[in-house]
Amino acid sequence: MNANEAKKRIDELRETLTHHARLYYVYDAPTISDREYDMLFRELGDLEAAYPQFQSENSPTRRVGGAVLDKFEKFTHRVRLGSLADVFSHGELADFLTATEEQLGFFPAYSVEPKIDGLSVALTYENGAFVRGATRGDGTTGEDVTENLRTVRSIPLTLTEPVPYLCVRGEVYMSKEVFARLNFEREELGEPLFANPRNAAAGSLRQLDSRITASRSLDIFVFNYQEGDLYMDGRAPKTHGKTLDRLRELGFTVLPHRKTLASAEAVLAYVTELGEKRPTFSFDMDGAVIKIDDLALRREMGEGTSTPKWAVAYKYPPEQQTTRLLDIEIAVGRTGVLTPTACLEPVRLAGSTVSRATLHNIDFIREKDVRIGDLVTVQKAGDIIPEIVSVCRDKRTGEEKEYDMPTVCPSCGHPVSRDADGEGAAVRCENPACPAQRVRAIIHFASKDAMDIDGLGPQIVELLVSEGLIADVSDLYTLTAEQISPLERMGEKSAANLIAAIERSKEAGLERLLFALGIRQVGAVAGEALAARFGNIEACLAATEEDFAAVPDIGAITAANLVSYFARPDVRELLRRLADAGVSMTAKTAAPTSNVLAGKTVVLTGTLPTMARDEATKKIKAAGGKVSGSVSKKTDFVLAGEEAGSKLTKAKELGITVIDEEAFLRLLGE
Repeated sequence: MNANEAKKRIDELRETLTHHARLYYVYDAPTISDREYDMLFRELGDLEAAYPQFQSENSPTRRVGGAVLDKFEKFTHRVRLGSLADVFSHGELADFLTATEEQLGFFPAYSVEPKIDGLSVALTYENGAFVRGATRGDGTTGEDVTENLRTVRSIPLTLTEPVPYLCVRGEVYMSKEVFARLNFEREELGEPLFANPRNAAAGSLRQLDSRITASRSLDIFVFNYQEGDLYMDGRAPKTHGKTLDRLRELGFTVLPHRKTLASAEAVLAYVTELGEKRPTFSFDMDGAVIKIDDLALRREMGEGTSTPKWAVAYKYPPEQQTTRLLDIEIAVGRTGVLTPTACLEPVRLAGSTVSRATLHNIDFIREKDVRIGDLVTVQKAGDIIPEIVSVCRDKRTGEEKEYDMPTVCPSCGHPVSRDADGEGAAVRCENPACPAQRVRAIIHFASKDAMDIDGLGPQIVELLVSEGLIADVSDLYTLTAEQISPLERMGEKSAANLIAAIERSKEAGLERLLFALGIRQVGAVAGEALAARFGNIEACLAATEEDFAAVPDIGAITAANLVSYFARPDVRELLRRLADAGVSMTAKTAAPTSNVLAGKTVVLTGTLPTMARDEATKKIKAAGGKVSGSVSKKTDFVLAGEEAGSKLTKAKELGITVIDEEAFLRLLGE
């Protein structure tokens, strides 16, 4: 390759990598695998090293992550959040260990730990209290996602000691179990699936509505102090291991499965062991991090152009297998979406035997050109959900059969149709009496975020339906302990507990009921917004499309779905039966009683003289206002009490009106 050819290829790689980095980091919608990206990145790095005259400060190899989204306020990190150089084989890892040993004159102890596949954040604490959280962004400037991070339960809001100042770095992630559940729910609704847990976590953390973030059950592992802030808490750990011990003392969840090792053989062996154990972990990991344990040695080793010299990330290749696609089966979800599933010749993959893989929808099948009888390459998305990566077209015999979605529902025989909005690929059965939909609808109705009927899981629902005891959700409220105690896996005590849980669910309120009914595109957050606006089911039944569209969190398509749903005679009959059974049709959060604060956004901070925060929140909502957890240019005023913190400071900086409790009560006419 001559210089001109090299320059052309470098420019192509930079453009391609920038495009895919934007899809991955900014929009959380990757179109190539991590390994494909890594190989392109490696090629660019090699070319820039071979042709230094073409190096550029704007090259993807000189930056850490993606750009900052405009929808969050930008935050400049005090200490840059760096990245690590990648290695892809034991040979490359051994070369790194040898080079380090040669520079130091001896073999140092290394910390070897999982590389969590999540979203990197920095958490700041002042006087032991969590005050700010920001994403890595480009390493220098990130996104302020403080209020969303407050919903992550494993992040301590108060440390075990009142440390004057502390900044730590961690990885926010979504567990495999939560990822599988979230994608299952999205597939049933005909919504696009998340590609992997990392993108699911990133998308969840970047929600403007922190309630959505809270519903995603995110988690975090903290993995170090920010270098430069190391002594701010009055301690000076000398090793990485002692640092993590100190962080654990302060209340952080730190990286698990970490070992400190003092030989190259031990490091290489443990990297292999971690890779073999990946399928057993509750979190997704895409590699192992190998870094010198002694912090003084790290400072001696120093930094390279964009990465430290004392650490590398070993990247595991995704495990893939080839097998035969025997057939395609259709499952019917609770909203009528028909989901195709590939039936495969069983194959061992990432620690388990795989015989089925999701095909998502007909567009996916067409895009991949999947045919019955094909040899296909499969892997587990995020090491969890089996998926077809590609088709071995060169192995075709001509006997393979193209697949078309059924024209009638396999459960009830009713004609199916593609979603009318034209934006999705969902094929749907619109028959409200479809048996498959009814079973899924009852399971959803009883789920934790809906009516929360403890003990009424999928197996019990299917048993009750098969025994003819229930046909829809209203029948749950006619059940008796005597009817269900003789059933398999039940008994008198279990039956009594289930009946008690069903009875308790009657008081769940309109918020949960609206979500439990399974209305298309109405989730838990939308249910709350609708209940707060309309107050009771009668008002919902009388509302127009314009009324629904005026509610926060409700878009035009959802508004149309609501009108269509409540207009159905079978739905009105179902609601009548539920009401007759004693199910509450009224919001637990009362609808606004005035419009004094209509359209106003209020932020609470500090301790008020006579009112608890919950009481103040209720008063704001009752007056038509909205309570926000963070101060921005959209904030109308801040209600501040004693010991108000950074929110008050920010409000003053932005010139936002600040009032006390007395002025607030006068404003409400109290």
